Amino acid sequence: MPELPEVETVRRGLTPVLEGARLSRVRINRPDLRFPFPERFVERLEGATVMRIDRRAKYLLMPLSTGETWITHLGMTGRFTLDGTLLGEFEEAAPIAGKHEHFSGCAIRDGAATRIGYADARRFGFMGLISSDQIETHPWFAGLGPEPLGNGFSGAHLVEAFADKKQNIKVSLLDQRIVAGLGNIYVCEALYRARISPLVAAGSVSKSRLERLATEVRNVLNDAIAAGGSTLRDFANAEGGQGYFQHRFDVYGREGEPCRGVTCTGVVARIVQGGRSTFYCPSCQKR
Repeated sequence: MPELPEVETVRRGLTPVLEGARLSRVRINRPDLRFPFPERFVERLEGATVMRIDRRAKYLLMPLSTGETWITHLGMTGRFTLDGTLLGEFEEAAPIAGKHEHFSGCAIRDGAATRIGYADARRFGFMGLISSDQIETHPWFAGLGPEPLGNGFSGAHLVEAFADKKQNIKVSLLDQRIVAGLGNIYVCEALYRARISPLVAAGSVSKSRLERLATEVRNVLNDAIAAGGSTLRDFANAEGGQGYFQHRFDVYGREGEPCRGVTCTGVVARIVQGGRSTFYCPSCQKR
């Protein structure tokens, strides 16, 4: 599933085309993805202008001139595509392309039209339209913790959130109520960089180590965004390109391989926590 860096990469790719663009020629080829499309979805999008493109956790949010916000979650295989070969405002958008593309439309900006497509082979993604003044109270967003790249996330926040918490720190970091948007890959990588064992109880980690962890969470996310995210199976950006951060993983997917620590002679191990694979170095990630 695309994690925060991948969704942020998509957001940045869509912004130059969609921000300030008017939507037209919207089509859908089925009534649902993971959930049904909103009622009158096509009618509510057509003619609206995309004011900007935001991200909250792993959601893309596009506030519209109509007072609603177009929400997209990419699920496991969701992918936006852009085709800039449409030359005029009155060009017809190409029809739905291929059996896995479920949405298409035109984004008209400065007299030029770009075709937008959304494909989702497994249909675990979804789209919604929510009144913009109700985003924070909507069930998708109401319980989310602070953004890990925002001002609300810090070592002090982790100290407070983890107080007396006996659950292991790996699973605790995946709790979206504690920090929004962190996924399995980048939690493994951040814990490795901070040299904290994924097995340790969250509430037992010292303030100084949590300060370092918060810093490494930010660092690994920023490094991944700079590399265009990670492509393991299906992820591609809006231009169809792949991410490259997977080539820089220190532990994720490296079971049985040597630790990359300069002075460490350990080997990367894999365990299962909360139903997900955890990769770590037992030699240098201490309890």
